[in-house]
Amino acid sequence: QVQLVESGGGLVQPGGSLRLSCVASGGIFSWYVMGWYRQAPGKEREMVATIFSSGTPNHADSVKGRFSASRDNTERTIYLQMNSLKPEDTAIYYCNAKWGNDDYWGQGTQVTVSA
Repeated sequence: QVQLVESGGGLVQPGGSLRLSCVASGGIFSWYVMGWYRQAPGKEREMVATIFSSGTPNHADSVKGRFSASRDNTERTIYLQMNSLKPEDTAIYYCNAKWGNDDYWGQGTQVTVSA
């Protein structure tokens, strides 16, 4: 069983930055493909970034050049550095861990981009 706890969300003005963190407990962290997803009101959950165990990230087109995902296997933590935030980035951001049939989610952290 893997538990995921996100932190770092909040209210930020357009053009601002935030850094999200997700700490994992349980399981063999380095095996898992980790990811960041988000869900805006009235919309389906969408992938923001995935990070393979090697640390290689894959970012959604909507955030490329603005967001950067990374992981620290020693600290069992993944990060999402979000720059040049836009109002359309407003959503609940979720951390995810996948390995085979295992699929775990955190409780989410709210990010609101508003003037």
